[in-house]
Amino acid sequence: MNAKEIIDFFDLKAHPEGGFYKETYRSKEIILSENLSHHFNGNRNYCTSIYFLLTSDKCSAFHKINQDEIWHFYTGTTLKLHQISPEGEYSTILIGNNFLKGEIPQYTVPAHYYFAAEILAKDSFAFVGCTVSPGFDFKDFVLPSSAELSKKFPKLTQIIAQLTHH
Repeated sequence: MNAKEIIDFFDLKAHPEGGFYKETYRSKEIILSENLSHHFNGNRNYCTSIYFLLTSDKCSAFHKINQDEIWHFYTGTTLKLHQISPEGEYSTILIGNNFLKGEIPQYTVPAHYYFAAEILAKDSFAFVGCTVSPGFDFKDFVLPSSAELSKKFPKLTQIIAQLTHH
């Protein structure tokens, strides 16, 4: 299947960070806010997961959440994940199925890291799953502008400009 067929088949919707998504799981059980760290405002489900499809014509812009996020590769071409730690350390990881070239099929982005993703092959896509625990809530989602993120990490302005939408 091509990207459009997958988007249509799974009824994926545009995501604010870029790409397309659909929530596929939200646990029924709830973690009460008093049992969560101070980073959370309100209760959270134990766990959530989504399908996520990213095409080569637009990146998934730098953003962060309060939870660890596990990426699972399903199909398509290599996805390059960019990370900036809270201390400003920049790193990348290749998510895909070409294991002999250093790609891995599953990767966990630590909580509070800014991260972005791009597809390396022209006219291509990657179809992945993302699992978050405690469960995702848009209250935890931070999508900074290029100026905001560059002010915080001035040594990384070039990569930040490439992987932000505004």
